[in-house]
Amino acid sequence: MVRTEPVYEGFKKTGEVFICVLCGARYASADETPFAHADTRPKIFTENDKPALPAVFSDDERQRCCGWCLHFVVNPFNQRCGLNNRETQATDLCVRFEKKPSGDK
Repeated sequence: MVRTEPVYEGFKKTGEVFICVLCGARYASADETPFAHADTRPKIFTENDKPALPAVFSDDERQRCCGWCLHFVVNPFNQRCGLNNRETQATDLCVRFEKKPSGDK
């Protein structure tokens, strides 16, 4: 393990010195430091160790909330349902849901 310290002449940085953390030996450059460059990082985890993404909704439940509905009306002051003219939120659910055409947002 090695740490680097800057070398200054006055207020100007002129280089770096590499110092062994264990014994305190000083090396003038990274090339002279025998342990400054590790070959590769150890491979501890593989792709199989990554957690599986949770599936909260099934495919038939996806995009069935008011935000994806054809009748969802948004203006700068509130959000309303175009069928019953009640204030709704984009995450509300309704039995009269009709999906927007794919080109609309």
